[in-house]
Amino acid sequence: MSLELHDITLTYPDGDGRLTALDQVTLAVPAGTLTALVGPSGSGKSSLLAVAATLVTPDSGTVAVDGVTTTGLSRGELAALRRRSIGTVFQQPNLLPSLTAVEQLQVMAHLDGRSPTAARPRALELLAAVGLADLAGRRPHQLSGGQRQRVNIARALVNDPKVLLVDEPTSALDHERGAAVLDLITRLTHRQATATVLVTHDRTHLTTADRFVEVHDGRLTAGVPVAGG
Repeated sequence: MSLELHDITLTYPDGDGRLTALDQVTLAVPAGTLTALVGPSGSGKSSLLAVAATLVTPDSGTVAVDGVTTTGLSRGELAALRRRSIGTVFQQPNLLPSLTAVEQLQVMAHLDGRSPTAARPRALELLAAVGLADLAGRRPHQLSGGQRQRVNIARALVNDPKVLLVDEPTSALDHERGAAVLDLITRLTHRQATATVLVTHDRTHLTTADRFVEVHDGRLTAGVPVAGG
């Protein structure tokens, strides 16, 4: 397993009490598979993704990323783990407007202490993998919404993460472009052997996943295969 959450409980302050966002959640995502999380707004999907990304520390339970248990790690150690082992695709690409597509990827290598120049071949390889080989020199304003999201996906993969966390990647795209982006995420999951978790409200996206898990009131319903699994 590349991602394991065991018996996770997460609460937030709520007036004089506590609001339970996740209630004894256990989830294991093997390498090279895509698990879709579905459920209504407020069900706990985003909280689960934040815990998996080590951005939020749960009240109890354990998170393991590529065999590394995060309990007891310092802030610096968690930041290093995120840089090297976790890729995140946000709803909005949030690309840096002054950088070209390839530079968006190179800067991630720089943040990890590696030479942007040395990272350029890998960056170009990933842009080719997402169908943007001819647009590596364009800046965000010269790209369509779907193309910007593809750069976002490539950027998340530039450090070869073991875990890929994807939050509603098609919310700003039409159906055709959204379907293409999800197909791309599925193919890259298998090719890069990442443990991928995809949060979505759209059940038509489930055909791209290896299984889906329902989230309701902070609890999970057992996942089942949906695409030939």
